[in-house]
Amino acid sequence: MVPTNRPSSTISSPRGSTGQVIVIMRRLDTKMDAAPPDEGPADSRAAATLFPHDEQAHGGRRGDTRARIQQVALELFAEQGYERTSLREIAERLGVTKAALYYHFKSKEDIVRSFTEDHFGRLDALIAWGRDQPRTASTGHEILDRYITILLDGSEVFLFLERNQASLGSSDGGKHRFEQFRPRLTALVEIITGPGAPSRSRIRAAAAIFAASASCMFVMHETLKPGAVDEHEPDSYRLPDRDELRKIVLELTDDLTRDAGAA
Repeated sequence: MVPTNRPSSTISSPRGSTGQVIVIMRRLDTKMDAAPPDEGPADSRAAATLFPHDEQAHGGRRGDTRARIQQVALELFAEQGYERTSLREIAERLGVTKAALYYHFKSKEDIVRSFTEDHFGRLDALIAWGRDQPRTASTGHEILDRYITILLDGSEVFLFLERNQASLGSSDGGKHRFEQFRPRLTALVEIITGPGAPSRSRIRAAAAIFAASASCMFVMHETLKPGAVDEHEPDSYRLPDRDELRKIVLELTDDLTRDAGAA
């Protein structure tokens, strides 16, 4: 072979090809989602440039950017609907390119999936904490209090999932979410009641957990209903704020589990 100083336009050897293969695959992935020609692959260099002072410099900040994307996506889904919202619009609201958004999420489905993953991650952390605590009634009370906080923090996501069931193919999705929740429900019930508790105690603990979920969803629906509260009518139905709602629901769950917890 005649030596040449011209740079090769192809992958010349297996030893040096890995990085080029990754770049090529990312470009293909980007094209599959109809990214425009001026938006290249969302590699780490693009993310470092377009998300300045982000996870490239501080690993702990990756979650902050991820949460910001999730919040903006949720706002747009609520404003225009899931199907009518594109990744490009999410990127524009964030003030970044679509390529940079790709560094965190490859599709809208990935964003929606992350909502569920984050929720179950918080439940898993709660279960891990509860298993390290003494099996007492006060531990059961604290488990319910923290569970209600998780529900309130995720109320916008739950409403989004419920209202977009058709778009998300949700009968299967909802079934899958419940299948994921079932072992966590069992773990929470056991922490509240203690191992080997009678059926009555376990049923009341499970009812408390479902009552908390239903109550939070009910109030959130009422809050977002047009004309829910008329400020000019002093006798109009007043919805509780977050702290008041937490106290009401916690009182309800405590009543249901009063005799269910370990002594």
